[in-house]
Amino acid sequence: MKIAILGGGLAGVTAAYELARLRKAGAPIHATLFEANSRLGGIIETIHQNNFTIECGPDGWLTEKPWARELAEELGLATQPSLDAQRKTYLLSADKKLVPMPDGMRLMVPTNLSAIEQSPLLSETAKQAYRDEPARAAELRAQAPSSDESVASFVRRHFGDEVTRTFAAPLLAGVFGGDVETLSVRAVMPALVAMEHEHGSLITALAASGTKPAPKNANAAPIFTTLRDGMGSLIDAMAAHLHDVRLQTPVIVLERNAALWRVHFADQTEEFDAVILATPSNATRALLRNIDAEAAELLPREASSAAIVALAFAEDIPLPAGFGFLAPANTGSQLLACTFTHQKFSGRVPAGSSLLRAFFSGEQWMQATDDELIALAHKELSAILGPLPAPTIQIARRMPHSLPQYAVGHLERIAALHARVPKGLRLIGNAYTGVGIPDLIREARRAAHDCHTVLKRAEG
Repeated sequence: MKIAILGGGLAGVTAAYELARLRKAGAPIHATLFEANSRLGGIIETIHQNNFTIECGPDGWLTEKPWARELAEELGLATQPSLDAQRKTYLLSADKKLVPMPDGMRLMVPTNLSAIEQSPLLSETAKQAYRDEPARAAELRAQAPSSDESVASFVRRHFGDEVTRTFAAPLLAGVFGGDVETLSVRAVMPALVAMEHEHGSLITALAASGTKPAPKNANAAPIFTTLRDGMGSLIDAMAAHLHDVRLQTPVIVLERNAALWRVHFADQTEEFDAVILATPSNATRALLRNIDAEAAELLPREASSAAIVALAFAEDIPLPAGFGFLAPANTGSQLLACTFTHQKFSGRVPAGSSLLRAFFSGEQWMQATDDELIALAHKELSAILGPLPAPTIQIARRMPHSLPQYAVGHLERIAALHARVPKGLRLIGNAYTGVGIPDLIREARRAAHDCHTVLKRAEG
C-alpha cells in the first residue's frame, strides 16, 4: 500500500506517524510525506535561545481534550500544566486599562452570577440581561432556530448586544481570528447550541450540568497543557519515526487515474493507492479543483491571517497576575492579544526574566517586515503595560491564511464535501471540524486508520 500525505503541518505529520506505527505493527504500508517548506510542523515551531523556550505558534492545548496528551505520553514526552493558581484573563478597556474577566466564565456564559455583578466591564443593562436569562428559558428554547446562525445572533438572543461586543467578539477572535457576525455557532460552539435546545437558558444548563468555576489549586486539572521541551518537540518526536519525507517538495497537481492517485511534483509524477490531503485550505482547494470543482468550492472561502511577536526580557517585567489579555476592536489598539508566557507556564524563562507574546490579526501584517512588527508590538505593549526595556530576544512570525473561517452553514458544507470525496482520498486539517491541537491529532490518526482499512478491504 502506497499512501501519500500532502502537507507537513501537525495534521500531516501525525497522519504519517500513525501510518508508520501501522507499518511497524506489520501492515504493508509505504507512506510518503510531501512538504513544500524546508521543515516540518507548519505553524508549530519552538526556539530555544539563552535558556528561553519561545513558541512561534501554538503554546499548548486545552487539557480537557485527551488526544494530545495521549500522543505525548505515547512518544515519551514530558507534559507541563499551566500555572492555574494565578490564572486570569484581562480585557483591554478603551482607556488602555486591563480589566479582569469575571471568574467562572465559560466563554460568555457565567457560572458565577455574583462575579458578573461585581465586574466593571458591564453596564447595569448587561448585568440585568444576565439576571433575566434563566427566567426566559421557555422563550429561548422556542426561539432556537432549526438551522445554523451566527455566533452574534445566538449570543444576542440570550444576553444582548453589549455582552456580544464585550465578551463574545474578543474571545472568539482570540481563538478563531474571526468575526462573530459571520462565524457559525453550530461549528464553533456546539455544546452551547445543544444546551439551548435542551434547557433554553444557558446559565440554567451550566448549573444543571454541574459546571462550576475551576478551582485554582495545585490538585485541580490545569486548563492548559504544554510540552516541557516546547511544542516543536512533538513534531520532532513523530518525525523520528518517518521513513520517507520529501521537504521543499510542493505538490503541483493531484489527479485520479482509475484506482490510483497521481501526485505531480517538480518534474516528476508518482502513483499512490491513497492520499491524505493535509494542506492549508487554499492549497487544498487548488488541488481538489482538478478532481471535483464543486467539492473544492465547499471548502471555507475565507481564512484569517495572523502575526506573532515574541519579546524576551532579561528582567522581571511588572505585570498583573494572569495569563494575558485580549484587546477588543473598540479599544484603538492594533493588538489582538498578548500572552504573559512566563506566568502561564513555568520553566519558559531564566530566573528573573520575562517573555511576552503579542498577536496581530489581519492581512496587512503579512507585508510588514520583522523589524516593523517587533517595533509595533513593543510600542503597543509599552502603552498598555508601561514602558518596556529593549528585549534581549525578539522574534516575529507571520501565518498567512492560517485560520479558515467557519461561516454560517459550515457543518452542512463540510458534510457535503466529505460525501463527494472519492474513495482513497482523505481531507484533514483545521478547515473542517476543529482548529485545536487535540482535534487535529484525533482527526489525523483516524484518517490514517481509515485509509489503511479501505485499502486492506480493497485488496481482500
